[in-house]
Amino acid sequence: MATTKAALPHLKASKGHIVNVSSVAGRVANPGASGYAATKFGVVAFSESLRREVYADKVRVTVVEPGLVRTELGDHITNVQSKAVLEHRLATMEALTAEDIANAIFYAVSQPPRVNVNEILIRPTDQER
Repeated sequence: MATTKAALPHLKASKGHIVNVSSVAGRVANPGASGYAATKFGVVAFSESLRREVYADKVRVTVVEPGLVRTELGDHITNVQSKAVLEHRLATMEALTAEDIANAIFYAVSQPPRVNVNEILIRPTDQER
């Protein structure tokens, strides 16, 4: 948020585009992940509030909310049960890739200036929640 605030004068002058990355967890809170969900809901709320603050300056704001993405996240999970849940999910569905998320971001930022893609919720086809 501090970086966004510092960049706003330039973004307003250039009619720039802010892209924030949240998560499906910013829409669906799961048991055992309350802290994670709270931060992701916060990113979504921050993005929408910011969009309403800067739209008159023609600054666009997009929030991307990925579902399961194959990343190094599992390497940083120390809770054995949480790590097992993630590994099970990765084994039972075809997770998104970083390229999938990059393509979604590219779609949002490549729209004509009159178009602001506010949110992109992107999940693997076989992800239920």
